[in-house]
Amino acid sequence: MAADMEKMQENTPVQAAQYDENQIQVLEGLEAVRKRPGMYIGSTDARGLHHCVYEIVDNAIDEALAGYCTEVNICLHKDGSVSVRDNGRGFPVGIHPKMGRPAVEVCLTVLHAGGKFGGEGYKVSGGLHGVGASVVNALSHHLRVEVHQAGKIYEQEYTLGKIDYDLRIIGEAEDTGTTIRFWPDIRSAENPGGVFDEGIDFSFDVLKVRIREMAFLNKGIKLVLRDERGEEVNERVFHYEGGIREFVKYLNKNKEVLFAEPIYVEGVKNGVTVEVAMQYNDSYSENIYAFANNIHTPEGGTHLMGFQSALTRAVNNYGRKYKILKDNDSNLKGEDTRESLAAVISVKMPEPQFEGQTKSKLGNSEVRPIVDNLVYEGLETFLEENPAVAKTILERCLGAARAREAARKARDLTRRKTVLESGSLPGKLADCTERDPAKCEIFIVEGDSAGGSAKTGRDRMYQAILPLRGKILNVEKARLDKILISEQIKNMITAFGCGVGDDFNIDKLRYHRIVCMTDADVDGAHIRILMLTFFYRYMRPLIERGYVYIAMPPLYKVTKGKQEYYVYNDQELQKLLDQIGRETKAEIQRYKGLGEMSSEQLWHTTMNPETRTMMKVTMEDAMAADEIISLLMGDKVEPRREFIEQNSELAVLDF
Repeated sequence: MAADMEKMQENTPVQAAQYDENQIQVLEGLEAVRKRPGMYIGSTDARGLHHCVYEIVDNAIDEALAGYCTEVNICLHKDGSVSVRDNGRGFPVGIHPKMGRPAVEVCLTVLHAGGKFGGEGYKVSGGLHGVGASVVNALSHHLRVEVHQAGKIYEQEYTLGKIDYDLRIIGEAEDTGTTIRFWPDIRSAENPGGVFDEGIDFSFDVLKVRIREMAFLNKGIKLVLRDERGEEVNERVFHYEGGIREFVKYLNKNKEVLFAEPIYVEGVKNGVTVEVAMQYNDSYSENIYAFANNIHTPEGGTHLMGFQSALTRAVNNYGRKYKILKDNDSNLKGEDTRESLAAVISVKMPEPQFEGQTKSKLGNSEVRPIVDNLVYEGLETFLEENPAVAKTILERCLGAARAREAARKARDLTRRKTVLESGSLPGKLADCTERDPAKCEIFIVEGDSAGGSAKTGRDRMYQAILPLRGKILNVEKARLDKILISEQIKNMITAFGCGVGDDFNIDKLRYHRIVCMTDADVDGAHIRILMLTFFYRYMRPLIERGYVYIAMPPLYKVTKGKQEYYVYNDQELQKLLDQIGRETKAEIQRYKGLGEMSSEQLWHTTMNPETRTMMKVTMEDAMAADEIISLLMGDKVEPRREFIEQNSELAVLDF
């Protein structure tokens, strides 16, 4: 240690002397974007790639918000490019007074240049930072812009963000609008200096989710998504005159609703436009989405807080006024009024303030009272004019309150006790000795037989085993008070140590890898989806933080002479048989369950970090996740039947 300190002291003056003006790097133009792309689009994987499309579409939507655009066309081309065409006013093509270059060129080559930094260009805009188009240009191998304006067609092209030629007129136009087509700079053997990860491509399904969302949020605008890459053209048109009312109907499409039409509130105050649509259903979870200037704010913010306080106050006041809430009843809590609620809150304002680089939370303090007042007045009027619906809502909220109290009592039984009372951990849990959660993992194992093998084969230092017997409760069809009666779910909650529902505290989680380890058959898949449904509905941060995994046990063991091979699917099996020779005899064992493996085999194939394969459970899109869980695990049979019919070719049958 002393020697190391001496060496540090000797080197310190030299290091300090080397840090001078020569170490200050100045990145000109769009170089900063190419140097640190993650700062502008989040990442260089598929998420960042799709974000480039959203930036260009957002510009077109801003034209629609300004009242000048009615249709946007997005096309995925065979050559790997994407084009976005709108019928707005078109990028300005005149010479910029300060830059001395055409305004369209300035917007595409200079950061923080655009019509969103004051003035009257855009009163409402989602593309706050004014970097969208120029960032996409910087991260594109090639980009072409075409502007239809004042009877002329203007064109300019760029390579790696730099102009190929001056803006030129290439024809006459009878319409107005802008088309941007870009080829993302994807890394490959031919392009080793590319920005985006090698092998990624645009996904029609991923883009579809965002485009549909934009159409819901901007009633009347027509958005067309077209994919020309396959043998047949795939095209979807999104056009919703009902706006967020249709959005709420979409959220509830796989659920039974408690009344026919969503409640809708709209108003403008101090330059802030507020829209809210809401409708209760037969589920037991809340499903609320908040947006500011078309930007989804998953962490909520002042607009969401204003909505929540208005809803709670309106429901309680109505209940007191008409004696539905008795004198000795406590007021309903906010969570009671939001159980089984699907809602969309959309606010649009001149200067939104987002917290964080990802714009995930709205921070404008003035928005909360505006939303609170407008929503309260709207709900108060609706409840008075619709007493039957009001009574249905109050009864639902009262049921949620009773269940909350029952859940509180049940939850007390699942909380971990003090260190002196550590015997409260589930009896079947074989815990690990390590206490640092970042180093610990727990395997939730199907069945006592497999659990026994896992306990014997594990590394006791950092691997815990919790066997489950049979299928756990489908939480999509039960309230939390009923869920907490389930012995298997109680065991999981207690073992994890982080609580559940409103008592959930991620900081108390005892394992940072929670591994679902089930048999490689239909029953195993069903048990796995039941576990994932529980995690998603009541412990969602586990998935959001990347703590949930799926073990990948082998499907076959192939023995040829003294050689043993483990393969994980039928395709791998056929490939292996081709490699080792089909004309020689090989013994093939099909594993029907984890219990058929010895502890050594289970360790080597499924649990050993050096040799195992695991899938991390992610949640790229909460709305899509909610939709598929409701569809697969809810009460409505017809949508599930349609899904199975449409995806039957993907099924792997067990015989």
